[in-house]
Amino acid sequence: MVKYSSTLNRTFAALADPTRRRILAHLARGDRRVTDLARPHAMSLPAVSKHLRVLEKAGLLRRRRYGRVHEMQLDAKPLKQAAQWVEEYRKFWEGSLDRLAAYLEKTKDPSKKR
Repeated sequence: MVKYSSTLNRTFAALADPTRRRILAHLARGDRRVTDLARPHAMSLPAVSKHLRVLEKAGLLRRRRYGRVHEMQLDAKPLKQAAQWVEEYRKFWEGSLDRLAAYLEKTKDPSKKR
């Protein structure tokens, strides 16, 4: 099982905001300049920059500078860790549901038919 870590906590905290999730969706299609990422959002460039810093601190993106231009690149490693953590709980719930189905099948009244 994936252990709790500050990286995992930062990843989920970053993913909690819909604006940051949309930014990651844009970056999944390729590297983008900060101004390109800000364009579809009804907020100021400094506000978008704050979201980008949260994503950067969570390790979900990397920043490259070309003079005054800042280009962002998705780094999906923390997302993989988060998916592994969620996967452990999916296995738990599927196992629980399988056991419930087996119990219900075992206790089903054979005289009742559909």
